[in-house]
Amino acid sequence: MTWNHPRGYAPMAATAARFHEMHPEITIHWEQRSLKAFEDFPVEKLAADYDLIVLDHPCIPQVSARNAILPLDEHLPVAFLADQAAHAVGGSHMSYLYRGHHRALAIDAATPVAFWREDLLAQFGAGVPRSWDDVLALARRGHVEVPAAPINCLMNFYTLCLAAGETPFATTQCVASSETSLAALDRLRELLSLCDTEAWHRNPIASHELVASAANTRLAYCPLAYGYSNYARAGFAAHRLAFGEPPTLHGAPLRTTLGGAGLAVSAFSRHRAAALAYAEFVASGEIQRTLYTRSGGQPGYRSAWLDAANNRDTGDYFARTLPALDRAFVRPHFPGYIGFQEKASLVLHAALRGETPAESAIDHLNRLYRDASVGVRAIPA
Repeated sequence: MTWNHPRGYAPMAATAARFHEMHPEITIHWEQRSLKAFEDFPVEKLAADYDLIVLDHPCIPQVSARNAILPLDEHLPVAFLADQAAHAVGGSHMSYLYRGHHRALAIDAATPVAFWREDLLAQFGAGVPRSWDDVLALARRGHVEVPAAPINCLMNFYTLCLAAGETPFATTQCVASSETSLAALDRLRELLSLCDTEAWHRNPIASHELVASAANTRLAYCPLAYGYSNYARAGFAAHRLAFGEPPTLHGAPLRTTLGGAGLAVSAFSRHRAAALAYAEFVASGEIQRTLYTRSGGQPGYRSAWLDAANNRDTGDYFARTLPALDRAFVRPHFPGYIGFQEKASLVLHAALRGETPAESAIDHLNRLYRDASVGVRAIPA
């Protein structure tokens, strides 16, 4: 089971086909679920029906507590996992480590980055925004898109807390201090108030699709969206997008929130040996750099991001955005985090839309965190 975008499905289908050619006795059939389900649906339920699951790293504690996926360090070669760690993109590899066991392989890496239409910026006589103030100036002209579905608002809230010098979840009492939280909320609200009202319902895929579409003649730039290298490839959409680092704030590039995807093996699989062999194949450096990336994937293995051919095919997407991946913030690992994230996203979304007072929303956010993380130690700053 993977998620229903060419980035999530096409490389899995391509690698499964190649693996079958190498091992004719093994056939792997990939199915797809929505991006929302990828973020929210309980993986332990999928593990009952699927041998191989592409998942989001924050779900690892919850799934591990239910013993639903294999601890890969007990089944894959030590040298292979050491190679994965040595060639990781940012915190991608380590984000699947929980309580001493490695639970998934980082086959995909992503974090919010900026993207834009070079033709439209030129038409409007605008350069690529470099600072947050530049973004606001372009937004006031009606040319900025930001995916503002609830989960994306929460991820951008973390980013703006980090920009203020405070690491989210550094204490057990609050996500961030009231001063930092309210300032981050205000800054994000100001930007979103300058965007289309429909943006409140868009996820990053929808924003990429919209800006790259033939029908779009106005939205030229997005400062923060989980990047999809597919849209940097010629012929994928009506217009090719350019990508780069997020804008600066307080003189420094924004530190965004790590996403990406890992490949896990169900603990209930009746085909454990085959599933493990395929997982090792997909995550291997050579396949990640070649077949996986060239099939539309966004790899988790570092050499793929530095590869000249991959960058030539994507207008230097990988080289331009790699620094953002390397400094990305990794969300905390505790069993109640997914439930917190789902509820907190809605609380923050309502506050940004002016439906609830900012102060009460932040109080609610912190109560949700305290309730979800009872007995959990703070995240190191």
